[in-house]
Order: sequence, then structure tokens, then C-alpha cells
Amino acid sequence: MKKILFLLVALTAAAFANEGEVANQTIKAYSMIAAGIGLGLAALGGAIGMGHTAAATIAGTARNPGLGAKLMTTMFIALAMIEAQVIYALVIALIALYANPYLG
Repeated sequence: MKKILFLLVALTAAAFANEGEVANQTIKAYSMIAAGIGLGLAALGGAIGMGHTAAATIAGTARNPGLGAKLMTTMFIALAMIEAQVIYALVIALIALYANPYLG
């Protein structure tokens, strides 16, 4: 991981030193890498959060079966909020790919 980070930092100078179309291609390449990594991390975090939410709901229902319906409703609201964060990351990734503000 340190090697990849060092490589990206070392190649950043090349991205800003180039001019014209080469610089645009370099920025596009870095945008694709950033979008992929960012979206992957967002999906990973969302999946972990959803897993914890479902596990807590199942444990709560097992302890008190009478609250199962109320816990299920609360779980679905929490899952929608978690998924909204992943969708926001997708929107930012799409902006970075198709409407990149750094491509002057």
C-alpha cells in the first residue's frame, strides 16, 4: 500500500508539469483511479454498516419478539440512510469522471 501511495504522489508532479492534452489525460486517469477507490470504499463501508444493522435487529428481535415489527421498521430506515451515503459517493464519482472541474 505504501508503494502505491508513493507512486501516486511521485506521479503527481508529472500530472501538473505536463501541458495540454497530456495533462488532461493524466488528470482523467487519476480521476478514474480516485472514483474507483472511493466508490469501492463507500460500498465496503455501507456493506459493513448494513451487516451491523441487520445483526443488531436480529439480536433485538431475539431478545424481545414483541418489538420485532418496530425494530424492523427502524432497521429499514437505517438501511435507507446508509444506502444514501453510498449513492452520494456514486454521484461524486460520476462527477469526477464526466464533469471533472479540474479539466480546465
